[in-house]
Amino acid sequence: MADPPALRDRLRALTQARVLLGRAGQGLPTRALLDFQLDHARARDAVHAAFEPARVAAALVRPVIEVRSQAGGRHEYLRRPDLGRLLHPDDIASLAATGDTLAIIIADGLSATAVHAHAAPLVAALLARLAGWRIAPIVLAHQGRVALGDAIGAALGVELAVMLIGERPGLSAPDSLGAYLTWQPRPGRQDSERNCVSNIRPPHGLGYDAAADTIVQLLVAARRLRLTGVSLKPGADAPPPLTS
Repeated sequence: MADPPALRDRLRALTQARVLLGRAGQGLPTRALLDFQLDHARARDAVHAAFEPARVAAALVRPVIEVRSQAGGRHEYLRRPDLGRLLHPDDIASLAATGDTLAIIIADGLSATAVHAHAAPLVAALLARLAGWRIAPIVLAHQGRVALGDAIGAALGVELAVMLIGERPGLSAPDSLGAYLTWQPRPGRQDSERNCVSNIRPPHGLGYDAAADTIVQLLVAARRLRLTGVSLKPGADAPPPLTS
């Protein structure tokens, strides 16, 4: 049987979860407590971090369009999720339909830290796999929730939208990026009508190539089946049969 230090080290090599922290009386050891406080601070910082669209745009190789939600600032965004789902009326005119098939939208969400770290490399991996697709200019969205992509995709007139957005930070994952796919995006779409590829954050989460492979597989299947959501699974050629 492995001794406790060896077992602890083996488990910690497999997960970022807090395991075998030990005890100091009725509380945690000082090091474990300080690590917890540091991770909590990083998560809070990620939620409140300011989105830097110029930083993201500089790393992309395509034209970009900046838009805003109707949330007037970060504090309102956090208090009013509904406003983060609505496109600012002054920005609608910048999203004219051009006959493209796919929109890629990058929104700060609940972690601009994740967007700054992972959005551009993931977009590069996606574009390398989407040769021949008609892709609209990439949209950078301030104070955005997932459903903001519905209004953006509808304004662009695309068949499919991919929303890359900073996910809610956890105590071990302040920089997790999510990708949400929606067929025929338009206001009023339900979450059940989307597919999500989550925890994109190498080296501790899903890598860019693996994430891009899954996203593109879903996009190809979505065009074939003309749907996204609970009826579309990675690798599926047809929707599952309905059961009573």
